[in-house]
Amino acid sequence: MSSLGRYLELSVRTPDILASLGFYKMLGFAELEIGDVWSHKYAVVTDGVLCIGLHDQHFEGASITFVQQDLARRVRTMTDHGFDFAVVQLDEDVFNELGLDDRDGHRITMLEARTFSGTDEFGNDSACGTWFELSLPVRNAVRAARFWASVAPVMLEFREEPTTHMRFDAGGAAVGLSESIALEAPSLCFRCNDKDALSAVIGKHGFEQTKFPGYEGAFTALKAPEGTTLFIFDQDFLGESYEVEESDEPAAYHE
Repeated sequence: MSSLGRYLELSVRTPDILASLGFYKMLGFAELEIGDVWSHKYAVVTDGVLCIGLHDQHFEGASITFVQQDLARRVRTMTDHGFDFAVVQLDEDVFNELGLDDRDGHRITMLEARTFSGTDEFGNDSACGTWFELSLPVRNAVRAARFWASVAPVMLEFREEPTTHMRFDAGGAAVGLSESIALEAPSLCFRCNDKDALSAVIGKHGFEQTKFPGYEGAFTALKAPEGTTLFIFDQDFLGESYEVEESDEPAAYHE
């Protein structure tokens, strides 16, 4: 079980929410009903599985956001196990939030409750196809995996060649650690089921695409207005599954 909680969304800074909303909706994502938690402008889109939170608020990079109950207990437990928190917001009068960074500076956020309504009424695919991974660029996948194995102990996939790539189940989200030089920031990976339909959408709306962008054999990549890259593949680039032992609490990861 992931000590981070249940995956909620990939939170991204979005200076122009209307432009980002239009982009995702034209790809077939649906907009969800949000709560009144945040004071800044906020929207959420989904394909039925993947949720992307669009935030008109300044923060460094994207954040992988989870819902975790009893954050006060969680911060005590994880601090005892060697974790350092960049954000600790715990008070009866505020929306409770924890934030920490992995070894490559990727932000992880834990919230006390959901910030939007569920996704049960939506399908599982956009024009991009089936989402299968959130890829994180890392300097050293083995070193990065020491952190992720301590908070998300189920490894879904592992590959050593041609570049080391590890995929973990982080609260229901497949998070991949990649050393690929083609990966510049947290990015979304999709397996396309209908290339003709995707091509038609791209042509109709005039989306710019990068063909054969160099990441894991993707045949094209799209960039959302806020900067998120969507890599599109013929198939998932990893093979056999491998599962590591689960633990109830995270182990210390600092060397």
